Amino acid sequence: MTDPPDFIPISEPGTAGASGGMPYGRPVNEVKPGVVGLAPMPQVRTFPLSFTGTSAEFFRIWIVNVALSVVTLGLYTPWARVRTRQYYYGNTWVDGHNFEYTANPWALLRGYLLVAGFFGAYSAAVQFQFQGWEWVVGIVIGLFVLLYPWLVRQSLRFLARSTVHRGLHFSFQGRMGEAYVSYGLANVAAGIVFPALPWAWFMQRRYQIAGVRYGQAQGHFRGDIAPFYLIGLTGLGLTIGGFLLLGLLAVLGVGIFSALDLGRLRDWEDLSPGAMASIVALAGLAYLALLLVYLGAWQYVRAAIMKYVLNHVELGGVVRLGATFNPWTLVWITLSNTVAQVLTLGLLTPWAAVRRMKYLAPNIQVRAIADLDDFTADAGSQESALGEAATELLDINLGF
Repeated sequence: MTDPPDFIPISEPGTAGASGGMPYGRPVNEVKPGVVGLAPMPQVRTFPLSFTGTSAEFFRIWIVNVALSVVTLGLYTPWARVRTRQYYYGNTWVDGHNFEYTANPWALLRGYLLVAGFFGAYSAAVQFQFQGWEWVVGIVIGLFVLLYPWLVRQSLRFLARSTVHRGLHFSFQGRMGEAYVSYGLANVAAGIVFPALPWAWFMQRRYQIAGVRYGQAQGHFRGDIAPFYLIGLTGLGLTIGGFLLLGLLAVLGVGIFSALDLGRLRDWEDLSPGAMASIVALAGLAYLALLLVYLGAWQYVRAAIMKYVLNHVELGGVVRLGATFNPWTLVWITLSNTVAQVLTLGLLTPWAAVRRMKYLAPNIQVRAIADLDDFTADAGSQESALGEAATELLDINLGF
């Protein structure tokens, strides 16, 4: 007998599957009366993601968003965020159906104003240091530290509830206590002891996935903590190795500097303008090289974690995700996008975003042993936009 495939439902035997329909959890070797042999395994169907957006289309949306955000002193930001996500969701397809983003900009605006008020008070206190400013700073920092896990949970709930596929809303039902462990205790531990950082990554990704619901189907993370440590050590090795290489080049530069007798000069004013320009250029290049080494290592960590997580996501026991992209290719795309955006003062931002999505989408697949229409809805309730506004305003990236 051949080994069973790695895609086996996790529903309890004899119970209905995620859709409430056929019993996907029936043991694969159950034999019906009068039938000899094994029951047939469910057929696995693969649906690759596709992205149909273009740089030209997104540029028109992006430039209008930027202009209106500037003219309104940032008040248009919630509408800009919603329009951007609606474009990306609307152009991302699975099995002939695109996603939808249904967030209310007015709800986001209220959250933005509240969070901006708190951190505006913090900035004013630090800048002007009026009487009692230490109390203001302490209260704002204390509230942020205390409420951060709650804000993350609210953001995940709002984002999930605003995401629709096949007319069915996602939801997020992660528990508050787990949020404080994953985004409170884990972050504190990672800040104190560096080896705890991969553990924090693992806890946060597991919390994000385990709380997701699509209809009545629950998310499940099948990954382990060990690969997070391997990825973290690889990123650390890349950083140290890159810095050592740059240090060696710096030593060679100093040797050349001494060989040219520039080190014997009594005053920098004795240098010719050309020599001074060369030194400044070399110093700038050294700084950029250090920055690229750090960014490259960090982007590798992010890309490798994203691939590992996507390959270990399960939904309702009948759907799994898969990722086939190369993390190093994604690093190159991200770094070259950053350089292009800097050199064009941000004008190539839409092109960079679409370019990244065009690479990622076809390299992410949905594998299912049930029809994607076979999910029952869970009505749920509307979620507060405060957490979403806070994480967006503070540029806290919660995605994987």
